[in-house]
Amino acid sequence: MGPLITPAEFAALPDAERPVVLDVRWRLAGPPGADSYREGHVPGAVFVDLDTALAAPPGEGGRHPLPASADLQRELRKAGVRADRPVVVYDDADGSVAARAWWLLRWAGHADVAVLDGGYAAWLAEGREVTADVPAPEPGDLEVRPGGMPVLTADEAAARAREGMLFDARAHARYTGETEPVDPRAGHIPGAVSAPSSDHAGPDGRWRAPADLAARFADLGLTADTPVGAYCGSGVTASSVVLALEIAGHPAPAALYAGSWSHWSRDPERPAATGPERG
Repeated sequence: MGPLITPAEFAALPDAERPVVLDVRWRLAGPPGADSYREGHVPGAVFVDLDTALAAPPGEGGRHPLPASADLQRELRKAGVRADRPVVVYDDADGSVAARAWWLLRWAGHADVAVLDGGYAAWLAEGREVTADVPAPEPGDLEVRPGGMPVLTADEAAARAREGMLFDARAHARYTGETEPVDPRAGHIPGAVSAPSSDHAGPDGRWRAPADLAARFADLGLTADTPVGAYCGSGVTASSVVLALEIAGHPAPAALYAGSWSHWSRDPERPAATGPERG
C-alpha cells in the first residue's frame, strides 16, 4: 500500500489481503473516541487510544511524548498488529490523529501502513458497512524497533529551523502568539515556518492531491535538498506534515520533534518568537 488508501480501494481488498484496521478517533475537547467507536466503526476495526496507547503519559516530555517501546509493542500486539500484515488507520477529523498512528507504526519498524483517505466520514459518505460489533483479534507479533522514522530533540529542532526548514503545524494564531489555549507560553520556535495541518485536506476531509501538496510546500520555500522537520502542539498534528510531505513525493522523510511546543515551552530558557514572520 501507499501512504493513503481510499475507502473504495480498501473495500475492494480480498479477504486474504485484509489489513489490520485501527480506529484512532480522538478529540482534544471530547467526546471520547472510544464512545464513537462503540456506536459504530469500520467492520473489523480495533480501537486504539491516542492518550494511553500511542503516547506516554504527559509530563516533562510534553503532552503526547513517544511511548516506551515495550508499552507500544504491548498495545499494538493487543490490537492484532503483525509484522507481515498491512495496517490501515483512520480517524474522523482531518487525518492528523491517523497520521500520528501511521508515523508511530513506521517509527516502530512497520513499513506497510496506510491512512484511510477521508477517514470515517468518507467511509460513511460512500454508504459503506459499519458495525458496533467489537472484534477479538488474535494477538499480534510486531516487534517494535524504534528508528524507522527520524526524530528531533529540542536542540536539533532549533538547528533545523536555522539551517533547513522547520514547519509549525499549529493554527496560525498559535504560531504568531496571538493565542495559546493549552501550553505554558505563546509563540513559536525561532526560524520555524507556519504550515497549519488544516491545509492538508480539502473541505470533504480527503487529503489534497500530491501535486497540490508539493506546490504548497514549494510556496513555503521547501526544496528537494532542504533538511526538513515538523512540530506542533504535542507531536500529533505535526505527524500529518510528515505524511503530507510523503504524499507530495518529498525525497526524504521529514523529522518529527515529538515533544513539540508542549515540550519546548516548558523551559523558560528556550526562546519563543512571535509575530507572523519567520523569525
